[in-house]
Amino acid sequence: MNASTEQKVVLITGASSGIGEATARHLAARGMRLVLGARRTDRLEVLASRIQAEGGSAAVARLDVTRLDSMQEFVDLALRLHGRVDVIINNAGVMPLSKLEALKVNEWNQMIDVNVRGVLHGIAAALPVMQRQGSGQVINMASIGAYTVSPTAAVYCATKFAVAAISEGLRQEVGGDIRVTVVSPGVVESELAESISDPAGREEMRSFRKIAIKPDAVARAIAFAIEQPHEVDVSEIIVRPTASPY
Repeated sequence: MNASTEQKVVLITGASSGIGEATARHLAARGMRLVLGARRTDRLEVLASRIQAEGGSAAVARLDVTRLDSMQEFVDLALRLHGRVDVIINNAGVMPLSKLEALKVNEWNQMIDVNVRGVLHGIAAALPVMQRQGSGQVINMASIGAYTVSPTAAVYCATKFAVAAISEGLRQEVGGDIRVTVVSPGVVESELAESISDPAGREEMRSFRKIAIKPDAVARAIAFAIEQPHEVDVSEIIVRPTASPY
């Protein structure tokens, strides 16, 4: 454990399951103080209770990343509890895959709202705090879908390409005091596939997910980026199964 990171205040969106939950548990075990946000507060409460029972620090809040006011309240909660925001992990995401010809416009809009606007809202709420502090780290969750496109994933990949572009732009603009990291998981066991309503999209994902890693593999990569010295910015990490062709 890096002593300089033990008391960092870390905010995690989409923390109720998958990578968000695994990251919360891993960082709490490393002494960081967590503020966890998601829509499913019942699951957050269970997670926070488990972390606290193991000696960690975790607060929870209902969070809708598609609403800037909800994200602002989330950041304000961290400030009230801890007086600072050291890291925000913009992890919330959805992945209802389908071919464009299926015309699932509502699902396209949902991906844009959560995967892109959610990240922008996290930046909008946390960046002014970090600038006042003179330090901070924004960690945005992209995907291997930020580097290549596959059938049924055009809109999803577009949102992750956007996350990568937003992150690189932010890194260039705020370099010096504030670190920016993009974490791009490959195939990870998660609930994301449950949001796929399109039969072709579900079948594509079944094939894609034959080889997958556990969410805690991504959690360890996130911890690695956080625990680097202030002057070291781990700008980009891809974490994928060793045996995966994707």
